[in-house]
Amino acid sequence: MSSTLLLMMMILIIISLLLLFSWIVRKQKANKLRLPPGPMAWPIVGCFPQLLRNKPVFKWMLNVMEEMNTEIACFNLGGTNVIAVTSPEVAREVLKKQDSVFASRPTCMSAELSSSNYLTSVVAPMGEQWKKMRRVLMSHVVSPKALNWLSHKRDMEADHLVRYIYNQCRRNAAAGGCVVDVREAGKHFCGNVMKQMVFSKRYFRAGTEDGGPGVEDEEHVEATFGVLDLLYSFGVSDFFPWLRMFDLEGHRKSIQKAVNGVRKYQDPEVDERIKMWKDGTKTDDDEQQDLLDVLIKIKDVHGKPLLTSEEIKAQILELMITIVDNPSNVVEWVVAEMLNQPEILKRATEELDNVVGRERLVQESDLPRLNYLNACLKEAFRIHPLSSFVPPHLCSSDTTLSNYFIPKGSHVMISRHGLGRNPRIWDEPLKFKPERHLKNDGSEVTLVDREVKILSFSAGRRGCPGVQLGCLVSGMLLGRLLQGFEWSVPPGGRVDLRESKDSILLANPLNALANPRLPHHIYSSLHS
Repeated sequence: MSSTLLLMMMILIIISLLLLFSWIVRKQKANKLRLPPGPMAWPIVGCFPQLLRNKPVFKWMLNVMEEMNTEIACFNLGGTNVIAVTSPEVAREVLKKQDSVFASRPTCMSAELSSSNYLTSVVAPMGEQWKKMRRVLMSHVVSPKALNWLSHKRDMEADHLVRYIYNQCRRNAAAGGCVVDVREAGKHFCGNVMKQMVFSKRYFRAGTEDGGPGVEDEEHVEATFGVLDLLYSFGVSDFFPWLRMFDLEGHRKSIQKAVNGVRKYQDPEVDERIKMWKDGTKTDDDEQQDLLDVLIKIKDVHGKPLLTSEEIKAQILELMITIVDNPSNVVEWVVAEMLNQPEILKRATEELDNVVGRERLVQESDLPRLNYLNACLKEAFRIHPLSSFVPPHLCSSDTTLSNYFIPKGSHVMISRHGLGRNPRIWDEPLKFKPERHLKNDGSEVTLVDREVKILSFSAGRRGCPGVQLGCLVSGMLLGRLLQGFEWSVPPGGRVDLRESKDSILLANPLNALANPRLPHHIYSSLHS
């Protein structure tokens, strides 16, 4: 036996003994203070044998909790206690009452690689870098002033969405309308909105002749969703860091490929813009400015650039992945549910006709008055969230939740899926009923639930800073689709509301038949 192999075996034995000792100590302490209930955990590896046999992980975890009849459970993964929560009362405790205890994030490979080693705001652990980037976002990127300043860019993309679908309908008039892939339309609309706000362009390269995305932009959007799929995805090496060098699951390779696919198109834009500001090609006198200009121009107290180019690139990637997901997913589900319940579709379009009319297109300023449309969105956020769990919260000190002991270092994961479908909270939790969110006094329906019975965009100090932007993009996407077109199921087709085996997405992308429902001059006024 070679000396190198012998050394490796000794290191593995020492590590295993240390882990075993640590597990025994924690087990003794937990027995005294009572952890939340959970499945049987093996020494050292914890619940990993069950986890690896049961994919997707979130469905297995929620099934275990349902079988155990608990709304808070502990899953031991390699010595780390992962606490899953489906109770709104416990969620409020985590996000509000004990917000300071649970305000940090655990480190993991997917977060590290997607954020260029935690340079951004959403995934970074608590610290000066997080505070810095959070201030930048709240003051310069998603502040009400910034959103108002860039509203014309979002309007441009809302117009383009209607024009694009209308042109498809005209070309297919003889066939009785055009079949639209609602999922793809939503993804590209959300991606285009962010590209306009950040880069002042719809496409990185030329789009297609009919106004659709080119190959490059399709690749960019797919890579963006690839990053989302892998972020906080229970990689083995996240709980056994010494295994990272082996990349046993190909986890690192997959994450890096997705991140590279996004940055392949974004990073050159950042480099070119920084160069333009340095050589004077771009100045403050230019009327055409965007969020990239803002991020480049921010100065520190000494008058020097506050952000490095790598911080700008990492933060733009994070902005992109946090905006394209929720709105596109939730609108696809709303339209699918409406096609199965035509009375809901009729009520939503009647509201649009009454509030906005048919002589102009719905605008962002109309959204607060569209209570039923917002109720439909809120109901989809409740029952059909894009991801089951919000990003994990790291417990920074020993504490208790619901009379259970939560040790320092635990990862607390609140389930959007579990909250929204909790049968103790919601009547007929699996039925799509927008009316449940309407208020008797007719007051405004908001997409954020203060009682945390729904987590549309998370909450607390680690909640999504772009809540207002997410609400605007969701409302405009659904509003323009419903106002601009009549929707029906293609002949011979049907709407299958089954979820994907691996996620909470529709198992199959929604293809629906669209026909214009507004006067011709409304569409003809939308110039390219």
